[in-house]
Amino acid sequence: MKKTVYLDTSIPSYLFDDRDTIRNYIDVTRQWWEQERQHFEVWMSEETLSELNRGHYPRKSEILDYVSQLPVLPFHKRVVEIVQVYLDHYLMPKVAEGDALHLAYASFYKIDFLLTWNCKHLANANKHQHIRIINTRLQLYTPEIVTPLALFTTEKDL
Repeated sequence: MKKTVYLDTSIPSYLFDDRDTIRNYIDVTRQWWEQERQHFEVWMSEETLSELNRGHYPRKSEILDYVSQLPVLPFHKRVVEIVQVYLDHYLMPKVAEGDALHLAYASFYKIDFLLTWNCKHLANANKHQHIRIINTRLQLYTPEIVTPLALFTTEKDL
């Protein structure tokens, strides 16, 4: 059985980005997508789609077309309740409600990995314990929150 991966907005947006300032992240994202994605069951949520639709991304129409083939986790009212608890406990800042939604979806649906380049609010080692504590109180699964660098299944030069 394949492990599951939830994509936040940064992953599909980096697939079509061309900024020199994040060139290494873009290259790693593309390499993971081309070489490793097939080893996982990949999911996203309506929040991912909504953020991609609202955002100002280079080649936005190509991003949206590309992700249209991915399965979307269904909305569940419990996800909104989880987000509120995250915000009430300062797990995510209120201005980063989308980040809280990504974590809530991945936790509620027991996704193995939340894949992101958001190292400020999600893939941040300083937040992991707080996330585990809150999810334990909510009787939720806690996904591993990682960047694509952590999800290569074989040794390859990056």
